[in-house]
Amino acid sequence: MARQLDEQITGRYPVGQRLRVLDVGAGQGTQALRLARAGHQVTGLERDATMMSVAREALAAEPEGIRSRVRLIEGDGHETGVHFLPGSFDVVLCHGVLMYAEEPDALLAGLARMLAPGGLLSLLVRNADALAMRPGIGGDWTTALVSFDTTAYTNRLGLDVRADRLATLTGTLAGIGAPLHAWYGVRVFTDTAADGAPVPPDAETMLAAEERAGRTDPYRQVAALLHLCGVRG
Repeated sequence: MARQLDEQITGRYPVGQRLRVLDVGAGQGTQALRLARAGHQVTGLERDATMMSVAREALAAEPEGIRSRVRLIEGDGHETGVHFLPGSFDVVLCHGVLMYAEEPDALLAGLARMLAPGGLLSLLVRNADALAMRPGIGGDWTTALVSFDTTAYTNRLGLDVRADRLATLTGTLAGIGAPLHAWYGVRVFTDTAADGAPVPPDAETMLAAEERAGRTDPYRQVAALLHLCGVRG
């Protein structure tokens, strides 16, 4: 996904331009720190106190030049209008957050307002059109059959959450003034890998295969996750 995001950023902005990035649901700060290392000014918004603590520890271990480019704020994605002015950011990330949102359309509309004209909105969501894949491959036929007709699922943390359909999000993005510009599949081949599995010796080849599948039909259509990129008009 990081490669996909970088592709969209470099395709929209001149090399070397320092971008204003908002990472909603920053989690451990992985993307925030990665983008700060690339020279961008990053604001991370995270409501979970434990995740925020982890992100702050990771940030504290970075050199001063990186630390000065990152601001971490404890808060919810629905509160962007409280913390920031409209048009304050060139790039807004919302990765792995939408499945927890009770009012996803309102959340997305608020994020779109944070974008400057021509800004990039990057979403990572669970693919509702492929919910039957994981249980089906694992031989859980009952769950696979149920998954064809729902957008609800239980994630690996044991939480009941919601997946999103590409067609629905395409319509939502158009309605909030940030129409879909590009989309990718994420975890086409590796979704069933165990949490904490060691990095394989052929990791680069694996990533190359995943990246190719993530931009190629029909493979990307059955990816576990969808990476959608909308552009503010």
